[in-house]
Amino acid sequence: MTHYLFTSESVSVGHPDKIADQISDAILDACLSQDKDSRVACEALVGLGLVVLAGEVTTKAIVDFQAVARETIREIGYDDPSLGFDYKSCAVLTSIHQQSQDIAVGVDKTSSKELGAGDQGIMFGYACDETPELMPMPIMLAHAIVRKLKSLRESSELNYLKPDAKSQVTIEYDNAHKPKRLHSVVISTQHSPDVKQEILTRDLKRLTEEIAPSGFIDSNTQFFINPTGRFVIGGPVGDTGLTGRKIIVDTYGGMGRHGGGAFSGKDPTKVDRSASYAARYVAKHIIAAKLAKRCEVQLSYAIGVSHPISIKVDTFGTGKVDENLIAEAIPLVFNLSPQGIIDMLDLKRPIYKKTAFGGHFGRSEKEFSWEQVDKIENLKEAIKHRSFTH
Repeated sequence: MTHYLFTSESVSVGHPDKIADQISDAILDACLSQDKDSRVACEALVGLGLVVLAGEVTTKAIVDFQAVARETIREIGYDDPSLGFDYKSCAVLTSIHQQSQDIAVGVDKTSSKELGAGDQGIMFGYACDETPELMPMPIMLAHAIVRKLKSLRESSELNYLKPDAKSQVTIEYDNAHKPKRLHSVVISTQHSPDVKQEILTRDLKRLTEEIAPSGFIDSNTQFFINPTGRFVIGGPVGDTGLTGRKIIVDTYGGMGRHGGGAFSGKDPTKVDRSASYAARYVAKHIIAAKLAKRCEVQLSYAIGVSHPISIKVDTFGTGKVDENLIAEAIPLVFNLSPQGIIDMLDLKRPIYKKTAFGGHFGRSEKEFSWEQVDKIENLKEAIKHRSFTH
């Protein structure tokens, strides 16, 4: 393969699926802010004039779920009745009950038993050296576009922008798997009915030029700005949203594999979320330690069992150290039990609403503890130790 194209997408803060994710994580944060041991699995459905909340919540916190949902919708930008959906007029229905005792008995920590995993499943973490964030370039640029759209809308610099939007970025790679150029960009954004297509095209092309790495845009780069020519009807008026329906947007844009479990609305005893964060934490350390150029870490768990059943490392032929040595060294440095992950990454904080837009990985904000690389020397020492014992 001499070169190839790879595409990733992102969606804006006002996309219906992301509205649902943010509501679910806002409810989780509201519970954790009062009771750090809250057990939350909250799903949201967002439709025309309607929000439905459902799930399992066991907490000492006193939370007005409807108020949390409405405030989240307001913050996103749906505060104008002319959009067809707004925080004041939408109906909010709730169907929330306590966590099943059959699950709780396998998860609860007792004096004689460690905290068990909240479910079975497989989780993946990925990292690579394509960007300073150790993330794939297509998803990082796609996220950067929708974040910039949000900023320009909220500052009124582009006052015709509305909350709903999507971006898609295609990068051309060379035969060494290195990003070479920006092949194409697709941006579809909700807008006021009076803005002209040529204005929108000019502004959003300029936005992309400001974000793209120097030299990546050339005369052959293709731009598709609102390709249908009109995007006035958007948000829940145009589409229904569900929690957990943007799992590839949330992770690596398709570059790394995904175990299938969504993140938003789940407290950290749910390894769908916490172990995926831990797997990213481990994979990022492997790349930051320059043990490989690309790395994927797979973890697997059984419900009620305290430690992962398996750990697998794949460096896609770029590793400088045997993958089995790395895999054997990982549990010597990283405690990947559910309680170990929670303690290691300080996950019982109300930090999750921020993760529900713009990706869960490749972020520099202080809340994103799984993006730290503070155990590089420990990992190198553990690998060195394992190599001596073989």
